Amino acid sequence: MGSEHRVGGRIIAFGENVNTDVIIPGRYLVSIDPAELAEHAFEPLGPETQNRLRASDVVVAGRNFGCGSAREQAATCLLGTGIKAVVAASFSRVFFRNAINTGLVAVESPAAAEAAADNGEMWVDYDAGTVETDGRTFPFSPYPEVLREIMADGGLIPHLMASFAAGGKQ
Repeated sequence: MGSEHRVGGRIIAFGENVNTDVIIPGRYLVSIDPAELAEHAFEPLGPETQNRLRASDVVVAGRNFGCGSAREQAATCLLGTGIKAVVAASFSRVFFRNAINTGLVAVESPAAAEAAADNGEMWVDYDAGTVETDGRTFPFSPYPEVLREIMADGGLIPHLMASFAAGGKQ
């Protein structure tokens, strides 16, 4: 890999309009523990999908990934399963921001999402603004500096704690 801002690996692909109720059903929202939530990630799609998810590193999806309820656990449960990045044609705005806040790489790239092959590999460099899959490279707007800092610190809360410890204000 070579750098902390480049993540990726095996792909699990989904379609469009993946709802947060499918990502993590509402009855499990009593927890914020990533490992506990991971046990129920994509539960409505059955054990085969759940096993494939745990063996994957990148979720790829079509338009409107993370639509539905505004629940941070939708991003947290993916981290708990070992997912390093989500690449989609588009995101629900709330899911995108929750992903960043929890330290999950989220990249909007319709061309990369379309080119991705289920069970293939994908690598995301959010500093350079590139997605690589199937021997092709797709550009996207790199994260702004503040988002790169949040990601480098592991999410919004660790970023704020580091900032306050250093005497800064965010």
